[in-house]
Amino acid sequence: MAEKTFEGRRVLAIVTNYGVEQDELVVPVKHLRDKGAAVTVAAVTTDDIRTLVGDKDPGATVQPDLTLPEVDPDSYDLLLVPGGTLNADTLRLQDDAQRIVRAFSSAARPVAAICHGPWLLVETGLTEGRTLTSYASLRTDIQNAGGTWVDKSVVSDDTGSSTLITSRTPDDLPDFLREIEAALAPSAG
Repeated sequence: MAEKTFEGRRVLAIVTNYGVEQDELVVPVKHLRDKGAAVTVAAVTTDDIRTLVGDKDPGATVQPDLTLPEVDPDSYDLLLVPGGTLNADTLRLQDDAQRIVRAFSSAARPVAAICHGPWLLVETGLTEGRTLTSYASLRTDIQNAGGTWVDKSVVSDDTGSSTLITSRTPDDLPDFLREIEAALAPSAG
């Protein structure tokens, strides 16, 4: 069986410059790049992204490719929203992050959010009538926003305008990446 490649596919990861959970950014970016996808990392500023491990220990430093205001959502096939409590809580208040998520939804392109990343989906109103998973502490937020929360390693909900892929923690990255690959595959070269 031939190895899946995603040549010609473009993925956008959006984060703040501090507090993103290291593996929820670094692992998907490396995985997708290794499979041939062009992955762009956009942050609030051009300063280095300081990741954390377990929301407290210093992690890897990542250089963003561009800033959130510079993002043209029409240029990408899939949106990745990593978690990390500090990152996700700050990201959901960024007007440009909300603009990007809404643009992906309006264009029926998939959005993949892990851990606390679904807070941005709550903030933009994309959870209403949808089934999601997340870090357990977001359960009430998702339910209050009209979504159904389930405790599964990954949920792919295609009942709305765009597919929402959600996952709970870095432990679930293999399942999360499998669903991201499935979302990219239909028009992969």
